[in-house]
Amino acid sequence: MRGRPLLYTSYPQEMRLFSTTTKRVTMVFFLIVLFLLPLKLLPLVGFLGDSDWMIIIDRALIFAIAALGLNLLTGVAGQVSLGHAFFMAVGAYTAAVIGGEPGNTVWGLELPIWIWLPAAGLVAALVGILVAPTAVRVRGLYLAFVTLGLVFIGQYLWRNLGSIAGGPTTGRNWPPLELAPWRGQEPLISFAEDGSWFGFDLVKQGKAYYLLLFLVILFAVLAKNMMRTRVGRSWASIRDRDIAAEIMGVAEARGKTQAFAISSFYAGVAGALLASFFGRLIPETWNLLLSVEFIVIILIGGAGTIAGTLMGTAFVVLLPRIVEDFTLWLAQLAEGDSVGSFFANLIVATDASDFGLVSTSAAGPGLSIFQLNIVLFGVLIVVFLIFEPLGLYGIWIRIRNYWKAWPFSY
Repeated sequence: MRGRPLLYTSYPQEMRLFSTTTKRVTMVFFLIVLFLLPLKLLPLVGFLGDSDWMIIIDRALIFAIAALGLNLLTGVAGQVSLGHAFFMAVGAYTAAVIGGEPGNTVWGLELPIWIWLPAAGLVAALVGILVAPTAVRVRGLYLAFVTLGLVFIGQYLWRNLGSIAGGPTTGRNWPPLELAPWRGQEPLISFAEDGSWFGFDLVKQGKAYYLLLFLVILFAVLAKNMMRTRVGRSWASIRDRDIAAEIMGVAEARGKTQAFAISSFYAGVAGALLASFFGRLIPETWNLLLSVEFIVIILIGGAGTIAGTLMGTAFVVLLPRIVEDFTLWLAQLAEGDSVGSFFANLIVATDASDFGLVSTSAAGPGLSIFQLNIVLFGVLIVVFLIFEPLGLYGIWIRIRNYWKAWPFSY
């Protein structure tokens, strides 16, 4: 209703994905920006269409799919899981066996992407169903420890199942990102080669970007709709008060099993895409640090929200590159004679004899850029948990409510 955008006269109207005109216009704007990103048509940020930045952005899109699955499990259903990397590995190696090339020491069926990609999610979901009964018996930290054990079990399996995972230090080749009717036929679209789309020359990372963007939008809409269904509301009730929910008729065991299966499906698809995008990954890739990275995404972005998950993914994946570029810029500034050079010298050490908080040389006295990123992630987790439990989504809510209430502060 004009002049009263938050007045809802029916439940379907209130439960729509984009219930206001502002949300619909904003979504269209973001979709246009995302579509133009690889084409280098956006002012000021055209450099994001370069291949080095597109690799990072594509990685963020793949991580977004996995993070959406973990958000359903941890943020919506309240089941703390540290085993997301394990389910990603299950999906990745399923894709390797079904879609990869056979060799002297590895298995492969060379089936097309429209078979190995869904199969990667389905096999991971089946493994999630097998793990789910444990979630009924344990809660909280105990569940986290159980899923943590899956990562170590997976590390042992991937190192020793050479016919599936390849060598422990070399890995194996994954099927390329290309859409073909069947094995051996010429691909209709190859996302692993440079080409020309829409009259623009695109690097292969730019072509893969559109495929990954479509999948992220698809999985995000599915996740949002799932949260609005009876199943999603039952997950939320289990998260808030599992005993009370069971007394009121919510099937706790079934709900947790559904959450594990769907979350594992998301992880399996993301793992297959990640392996296929990079082409060759060693078994050590699917380690505890990868699982923790998704926990960080959920905490920083905002648990239980789709927008927060997407914001958290972009923040966590892009932050290391931003920190690296900013540190190198400070190192260049430190070599000058301006006022800023004095402060840059206090922060950055450019050689072993220099002093600084961050070192750009391997023998420097300060933190390396990698170590700095680890410290920043730890600090951000503590800060968000104490001051803004809803993460970046909570900050956005504060900003939105401020402008809605302006000039009143209450």
